[in-house]
Parts: sequence; C-alpha cells; structure tokens
Amino acid sequence: MSGKFKIRTMDRSEIDFAIELAAKEGWNPGLHDAEPFYSADNAGFLIGLLDDKPIACISAVSYENEFGFIGFYIVVPEYRGKGYGIQIWNAAIDKLKNHNIALDGVFAQQDNYRKSGFKFAYSNIRYEWINTGGNLKADGIVPISSLEIEKIIDYDKKIFPADRSNFLTDWLKMPDSFSYAVLVNETINGYGVIRKCRSGFKIGPLFADDAKTAESLFLRLTSSIEKNIPVYLDVPEVNLEAMDLARKYKMKNVFGAARMYTGDIPDISVERTYGVTTFELG
Repeated sequence: MSGKFKIRTMDRSEIDFAIELAAKEGWNPGLHDAEPFYSADNAGFLIGLLDDKPIACISAVSYENEFGFIGFYIVVPEYRGKGYGIQIWNAAIDKLKNHNIALDGVFAQQDNYRKSGFKFAYSNIRYEWINTGGNLKADGIVPISSLEIEKIIDYDKKIFPADRSNFLTDWLKMPDSFSYAVLVNETINGYGVIRKCRSGFKIGPLFADDAKTAESLFLRLTSSIEKNIPVYLDVPEVNLEAMDLARKYKMKNVFGAARMYTGDIPDISVERTYGVTTFELG
C-alpha cells in the first residue's frame, strides 16, 4: 500500500457505507435512512479513501448555506489513531465555513469539539421504551399522507433552524415508517415520525406545541407498530415537559449526546422539540 489518503464527496451508493459503519458502532440507524439523508444535501457527505479503500466518513450537511450539521464521524477501527480522522474532520469543517455548525457528539469528545470552536448548548438523552401499544382516543390526529406536505414543512421551519424541504419530502414517505400530525381547527399543532431501525423503532422528529399533543402523537405512533419491541426517543434535556413524558412512561436512559454549535444557539422553539429527528442530521 502506498498510504495515499484522499477525501472526496460521496456518491449515493456510498451513503450505505456510512450507515453500515454507524450500525457497527451501535448507533442503530434506520433501515431506509440513506435516501432522505442524501436528499438533504447530495454534496454533504465525505468519504476518506486510503489507496482507494474506504476507511472513514463524515456528514457535513448544509441547510440554506447558513446552518450546517456534522454527523457520521467514523473511522474504521483498525485505522484509528493514524491521523485520518482529523483530516476528514477538518475537511467537513472547511466545507461548512461561514455556517453556524451543529452536532450531537458523545460527551467524552466535547473538549476536542471545543478546539474547533463548538460550544455546549444542552444534552440530548436517548431513551428506550418497550412498546406496550397506545391509547387511540385522541382527536385530530391524521396521517401526514393526507395533508399537503407544504403544511408540514411550514410547521417544521418554526422548530428546526432552517428549511429542510428536500429531506422531509423523502423522510415522510420512507418504507417501514408511520407519520402523523395533529390538527386543531385545520392548524397543525404537532407532528411525528416513527421508523424501523436495525433494532426496534425510533421516533423522530416529535414536534408539538404542548405536552398533551406530544403525548397523543407518541401514543399514536407507537400504536402503529408491533408490541413488545424497543422504541427509542431522543429528548432535549432542557425540555422539561419532554423529560416528564419519558419519566411517565418509565423510559430507560441508554445514551446521551452533547448538542453543540459554533455560533449562537438558534432562536428556535426547543420547548416544542419532544424528540430530535436524528443525531446524524439534526
């Protein structure tokens, strides 16, 4: 081997390489994440090749050329500690220069992220719950497929820091997933998605105007899948009502991530975020 290391933009087929690495790390990706991830920014995924062999990956997704999100930062284990990770990291940071960049990073790596200008905002906690089925008595819950997608996109903009129309268009129609919204007088008060993963299902996003709406969506989403399998929900620790929901259903804390930004914390409604969409893209 010559030891020549090259970094370039992934093509669509190589997204599967990144997702497989994430699965090996125990991150439990969704079965059909690749298509919506690539739709979010088809130039937003980098691959590192050593003598043309893929050994590293990272996502550096740009939303509206202003807000960026870094994820999928993985080096194949046998190539760690050799300087390849920092090279692909620096390439991602350079790609998103002039953006406010966010990430959900493992707590132990916060000091390293600070070296690149990231500042801690709050923790996101991953909870696991064994699905017991839901109570379907709540009114106003409708499948998102029955709505104009523009209504969901407009609602999403109030909570996510940027327009992510391309991503949502594919995310909301993934196979092995269910998505619902709550309507009050024809106005959307919240929406959520549950998708099948390597293990169980993940809910994300779970956005709602209030705790009652969030709980109704949670129950409707979990009633759509088989009972007695694990469901995962990533909760911002600063949303006290979301944390109360996790406690009410006796969810188990299984993982945590530090939400960090290079710029100011976006002026978004974190109190309406009951479940993060995905640690890989925000």
